[in-house]
Amino acid sequence: MLRVILILATVFSLAGCASKFRSYDEPAVTWVVVNKGARKMYLMHEDQVLRSYDIGLGFAPEGHKQFEGDGKTPEGTYVINRRNPNSEFHLSLGISYPNGRDRAYAQARGRSPGGDIFIHGRPWKNRKGGRDWTAGCIAVPNRHIEEIYAMVRNGTPVTINP
Repeated sequence: MLRVILILATVFSLAGCASKFRSYDEPAVTWVVVNKGARKMYLMHEDQVLRSYDIGLGFAPEGHKQFEGDGKTPEGTYVINRRNPNSEFHLSLGISYPNGRDRAYAQARGRSPGGDIFIHGRPWKNRKGGRDWTAGCIAVPNRHIEEIYAMVRNGTPVTINP
């Protein structure tokens, strides 16, 4: 009986791992658009919306990220520049913040612009937090980041609007 339980536990744990990574073979996502004020993110193919998602932002969501620790989500145009399949936040897609202008602004004020801005899921420890809880990232439920992770490729432009 113990052996049967162990086998079933192994099968279910492997099945759970496999479901984290999805495949996608529909039209390519050519652009990600984030509207901070509306708390919406759109995956676009040219001018067609493929998917839309409700999002959470940094804990101080108003305005453009300027400094490390300010809790703001950047505004402007960036690109997806990395992927983390082992993220503490389920899965994550890196955004190329800071760009040259972001770095220059912070340096001129003797500060760090920060970094490590991602589109990511929501870890268990933050499950009961409010909508805007990240340090400046864009958060979606885990079931949505699985879909986004499959759809969005490195090099995809990301426009983050106020």
